[in-house]
Amino acid sequence: MEFNFADMFEAIVDVVPERSALVVGDQRRTFAEMEERGNRLAHHLQAAGIRPGEHIGIYAYNGVEWVEGMVALYKIRAVAVNINYRYVENELRYLCDNADLVAIIAQREFAPRLAAVRDDLPMLRHVIVAEDGSGASVDGLDFTDYEEAVASGASGRDFGLRSGDDIHMIYTGGTTGMPKGVMWRQEDIFYALCGGIDAYSNTRIERPEELSERAAAAPAGGVSFPIAPLMHGAGQVSTIRGLIHGDTTVLTPRFDAEAAWRLVDAEKINLLGITGDAMARPLADTLERIHEELDLSSLISIGSSAAIFSQSIKDQLMELLPNIVVVDSVGATETGMNGIKVAQKGEKPRGGPATVQPALDSIVVDEDLRPVEPGSGVIGRVARTGNIPLGYYKDPERSAQVFFEQDGKRYSIPGDFATVEADGQITLLGRGSIMINTGGEKVFPEEVEGVLKSHPEVFDVLVVGVPDERWGERVVAVVQPREGCTPTVEELSVHCRKDLAAYKAPKQVFLVDAISRAPSGKPDYPWANEYARTAAAR
Repeated sequence: MEFNFADMFEAIVDVVPERSALVVGDQRRTFAEMEERGNRLAHHLQAAGIRPGEHIGIYAYNGVEWVEGMVALYKIRAVAVNINYRYVENELRYLCDNADLVAIIAQREFAPRLAAVRDDLPMLRHVIVAEDGSGASVDGLDFTDYEEAVASGASGRDFGLRSGDDIHMIYTGGTTGMPKGVMWRQEDIFYALCGGIDAYSNTRIERPEELSERAAAAPAGGVSFPIAPLMHGAGQVSTIRGLIHGDTTVLTPRFDAEAAWRLVDAEKINLLGITGDAMARPLADTLERIHEELDLSSLISIGSSAAIFSQSIKDQLMELLPNIVVVDSVGATETGMNGIKVAQKGEKPRGGPATVQPALDSIVVDEDLRPVEPGSGVIGRVARTGNIPLGYYKDPERSAQVFFEQDGKRYSIPGDFATVEADGQITLLGRGSIMINTGGEKVFPEEVEGVLKSHPEVFDVLVVGVPDERWGERVVAVVQPREGCTPTVEELSVHCRKDLAAYKAPKQVFLVDAISRAPSGKPDYPWANEYARTAAAR
């Protein structure tokens, strides 16, 4: 048995086959049912010519198809690739081409978008479409129905040997440019993000069999509810963790604060996973209104990752739910877990968005890759050693900047700045790039600027992020209009949404007489940031 997700999942199936593995609305799967359907879909994919190591996109909201598809692909050593369901055609075309997708499992709602780019993807040779009740057109798309694909495959577990070297890939915005595929060995991401290292004690699982042994000894598994979409790393790793630890995972296709709380009540959820203030704020405000209607006694912990989780909202949740543990964890797709902190009510921040206890193998290094001394006040960059990714898919230049070796030791340093407190905790200071993080979604200014500049009333523009109570940051455009023009935020937002996902469109527009640029023509982002923040505050 290897530190391989399919191996570890199958070991769980063998010891707790009738335990609930997945709940999505009225759809439920035991571990045995997930195993059988995963086997059938895996055999269908093999019959369609999918080979080990090939890349298959999953283009769907959170649901059984996402999870069954992931399980099936692990079984045949193929690689699941997450597709952002917010992408418009240009972005979808780019990702499918960059990721070398040979097959896609998609919900019917996205069939028209997929059909529009299908002819531009010569490597794509197999499409599976899952019915979702949307009634979306499937014209021009040659595909196999999802349930027919599952029914067509054999149910047996007759797959070859697998390895901890098998790849798990997560497409992320990274730090600059278009999305990049972060390539992880499954053994490495198991330790970095999927429970191979206990985040509180920093102890490691030594044998893959330990997970199934623990599951067999427990009368029941935990019940977790990761709200984050599976198209993001946070949602994926939480779901994988449930599959290989013998826990029940509850998913919802779309986030709705009241529905989420009622699901916690109905499914007796123990762990609620969110992504920062964008989810925490509506959850807390809604709970203020309906908490007396609910039985939330099963809830043990609320954990946040991937975005800023403000202390004021933590305090609000702890006031309403005094018996739960509120946890803030930080990390990146390129590093895995960097640190974790159990929140204390009324705690004052130490100068950054988060202060955490460093995870095993996480450090802060200076420019010479030397560990920053606790309490020194030196600003360094968060780094991780040990179990880290192999690099970015098809991007050796960027890989060399983020993942490298020095003195026989490999490092991942994606660009988060931090200091080390006297007690050894790490205070995160923020990204060292111009990337905007709005509700956990990464937005790259130059991409948005390129679209805005194509608007007939825009002469020049810089895009920055300003603080936002709910989303962490909101996208703001500082625009130098063409003479006699006054483009509005509504006009520019509509224009952007033709080529970009909606979350990338500017939420505010400030008009200026001239954009500040260096003599070389390079943009002056500090000026644009200061101008936008001042104008937004007014």
